[in-house]
Amino acid sequence: MSFPLVTATAVLPALGAVATAAVPAARRTVAKWLALAVSLGTLVLAGWVLAAFDAGGERYQLTESYAWIADFGVRYEVGVDGIAAALIALTALLIPFIIAAGWHDAEPDPDGEGADAGRRWRPTQGFFALILMVEAMVIISFAATDVFVFYIFFEAMLIPMYFLIGGFGDRAHAAGEAEGAKQRSYAAVKFLLYNLAGGLIMLAAVIGLYVVTADQLPAGTFSLQQIAEARASGELEMATNTERLLFLGFFLAFAVKAPLWPLHTWLPNAMGESTAPVAVLITAVVDKVGTFAMLRFCLGLFPEASAWATPVVIVLALVSIVYGALLAVGQRDIKRLVAYASISHFGFIILGIFAMTSQGQSGATLYMVFHGISTAALMLVAGFLISRRGSRLIADYGGVQKVAPVLAGTFLIGGLATLSLPGLAPFVSEFLVLVGTFSRYPAAGIVATAGIVLAAIYVLLLYQRTMTGPVDKPEIARMPDLRPRELAVVAPLIALLIFLGVFPKPLTDIVNPAVEHTLSDVRETDPEPELPAVEATE
Repeated sequence: MSFPLVTATAVLPALGAVATAAVPAARRTVAKWLALAVSLGTLVLAGWVLAAFDAGGERYQLTESYAWIADFGVRYEVGVDGIAAALIALTALLIPFIIAAGWHDAEPDPDGEGADAGRRWRPTQGFFALILMVEAMVIISFAATDVFVFYIFFEAMLIPMYFLIGGFGDRAHAAGEAEGAKQRSYAAVKFLLYNLAGGLIMLAAVIGLYVVTADQLPAGTFSLQQIAEARASGELEMATNTERLLFLGFFLAFAVKAPLWPLHTWLPNAMGESTAPVAVLITAVVDKVGTFAMLRFCLGLFPEASAWATPVVIVLALVSIVYGALLAVGQRDIKRLVAYASISHFGFIILGIFAMTSQGQSGATLYMVFHGISTAALMLVAGFLISRRGSRLIADYGGVQKVAPVLAGTFLIGGLATLSLPGLAPFVSEFLVLVGTFSRYPAAGIVATAGIVLAAIYVLLLYQRTMTGPVDKPEIARMPDLRPRELAVVAPLIALLIFLGVFPKPLTDIVNPAVEHTLSDVRETDPEPELPAVEATE
């Protein structure tokens, strides 16, 4: 039996979470280094997954299948296509930076480095253990090819995220610690209720899917590959209304997680009240499960219903793009600005998925990866900035580039990546999404370009208001530049943004074959270019 590489990649952080939580209370530093070591080991295994994946081979590779609940057709089945391999690598890449950036987020800093200096001790072991547990659940979600297994981990990751938001939230609250605690509790409960509601609707759809397969196949199954093959061969047929209802059950859960307007309202609260590393975990890692699942499950299981819903989904995606960007322009809170910008970016991802073109879906997949890196760079630098000043309000800053030029420079690069500046990685993905959308839905492509203009406005205004101008606040005048640990967190992310912006081919080679398989699931091909007729001349 071959080595279960995919399972090992998820089990390592899960075991690491247990080991980190078990470290004695007085050995907080040991817990930190253990969590970081486990995350680096997981990165090595994820790199192995990426290296072992053959872009020209079978659709699903490194597969594992074991009986789990045989009476109900549930099997532990995992496997990766190019899209899953890329997102597992993204997850494993970001977690070490999240841990390093949050090094002092769960305890008071006696040296005064963080905004929590002098406040009560919080359980460091629990903070890092929860991060590792989320990583394990996200990796399994990306790899699961059994619908029931996917559902279990899709829902289970809500629990550690709830505690990370509510129990380890941001302490830089303008209204004071008591009001901040209320806001953190509200944000955590809102996050949990929104996602649980979506998950319950999905559970009904998962059960409905099993009933349909049990009625037409020799035995009921949750296997994605078995269902897809049975549908392709005509062995499994769904009535139109049944398929549409099942599609909606899955899609609503994924749209909440994504988040797609109007199911997005939990995200600004959750990101605003979280520490910067946890905010990155939410939007750069956890939320990607929603858009990934649209590709794998909505399009793979319900192709006709996906085509039926496409016009409405495209409209919702366009609203997300413009609405998120407009609200980002008007924000006074740095972290809420990044949250609304992410809503706009997820609109681009969903637009690319449902454009039903190879360029659009390749761009959407690359957007998931590149948005994760760019948002991590911007939000983590913003977190370092906020920890120094103790405030999330844009108005409390100004002139930072004069006293902390490295911090200001990295903040600028993260912001420019967020607005998809040519030469940085997100430009490639956004360009492909727009090209793919224009080729099939020109009007939608035109509306989506408004998001580019608005992104330039909110990013440049943010930089101008926080980094430029005179140093007229004593807290700014005393602000230190990035420390070595912080620079070690940010520099590799910026290097990746530049490298992949100039040379994205290694990633596109992995992603493109998987996109072709997805398009074949929905029986779509790229539109033929319309060329004007040319009259023959003698």
